[in-house]
Amino acid sequence: MDKKKQEHTGNKPKQQSTMEKKKKKKKQHQQNENHKSKSIHDTLPLELIHRILLRVPLRHLVRLKCVSKLWHSLISDPDFAESHVHLSAAPTHVCLLINDYSEACSVDIDTIFHGYKHATAVKEVSLPFKMKKHYDFEVICSCRGFVLLHRAPHFFVVWNPVTGSSKIVSYSHIVSRCNRKWCFAILYGFGYDASQDDYLVVVASRDKNGQDHFDCLSLRTNSWINLDSALPKTLGVRNWESCGFFLNGAIHWSSCTLGVKDYSILIFDLKEKSFSTISMPEQVMCYLKPTRLALLGGCLALYSYEYGKTNIWVMKEYKVHSSWTFYQISRGECVPLCLSNGSDIVALDPAPISTYTDLRFVEYNARGELRRINYFDYPHLQHFKYSSHGLSNSGTNYTVYTESLVSLPSDIKDKDRDKGQEEEKRPSESEGCQTGKEN
Repeated sequence: MDKKKQEHTGNKPKQQSTMEKKKKKKKQHQQNENHKSKSIHDTLPLELIHRILLRVPLRHLVRLKCVSKLWHSLISDPDFAESHVHLSAAPTHVCLLINDYSEACSVDIDTIFHGYKHATAVKEVSLPFKMKKHYDFEVICSCRGFVLLHRAPHFFVVWNPVTGSSKIVSYSHIVSRCNRKWCFAILYGFGYDASQDDYLVVVASRDKNGQDHFDCLSLRTNSWINLDSALPKTLGVRNWESCGFFLNGAIHWSSCTLGVKDYSILIFDLKEKSFSTISMPEQVMCYLKPTRLALLGGCLALYSYEYGKTNIWVMKEYKVHSSWTFYQISRGECVPLCLSNGSDIVALDPAPISTYTDLRFVEYNARGELRRINYFDYPHLQHFKYSSHGLSNSGTNYTVYTESLVSLPSDIKDKDRDKGQEEEKRPSESEGCQTGKEN
């Protein structure tokens, strides 16, 4: 009996250790399961997730909407899209090209010199609305992720290529003042008035009596405003390049003829609804060929051609004449598109006539030395020939825009209205409790 008791008591520690191991294993398994079930929202505060997403490049941000319903809701919020425009650490620059067959392609300028991303840098783009015939669409300009298109015979289309949202606006009242079916704008531009949170399209035109007019479309109110009184009497609208560029709350046009004294840049302030001018660099007056306007690195820039070279001036400080900085590219008729690494110039370079399907991009440093060059042989580019004027014999034109998720004010109103209607239809908690008590 004593032996049996000793054996029985001797087995107890072994049994206890086995039980403890099982309990530990079970507890560890539960902890692992709990860890697996935890989402990123349980680990990081929502505010921190929000701040991180604001700095994610847009090309990745669109895919991140699929992570969860919460992230989809967060990224789709108009306030988030607005903040992302200002806070994104790496804005995406895209060159949009449209040919005379209303076929479009986009080029991600930020990835064209990265070998591993080369294959996805160029892609075909579907334009908004169905085309009834060729020559329907023409690129005009861009602003904060939106591209302004002209659609025959008398329509403007404001389009966000990222979200696919678009708005079509008629300017038939301007056409009716002309003595022909088609009325081409002498000046046109597209910009954003931050004081009113409104996008504006401006058009200067001349009627059949030779009278100049200036009209402004508010996309917030969806109405045209006549601003003839804002036109300076000595403006001479035919002295300026038609396409305007938006920067710092104003639209800018460059002079294109000797009729403009001292060569100037015309400015229309969208908030004040007033015109002014700033002078071009003194060296520009030495060139007889037209000097064209561009935006490089968030600065006003001018470029012209001279004996196989491209001259470029960048205004490093807005409206500070002494800040004009000169660059020269040792190749003629390059079209500057944007700045890379703060100072390197990325440009569209005329490809050899024999390669109709090629687009050629080049990168020059601040000393005008060629750093990199890349060709794109893309099937959809067979009609995409171009010139420095933005419109070639085959009818291709282009614009550079910065991608964004921003919505038009009218779209935001519609979403808020639909949301409000849904909330009105949905019974509140208090109503539900009262109904329960009555039952």
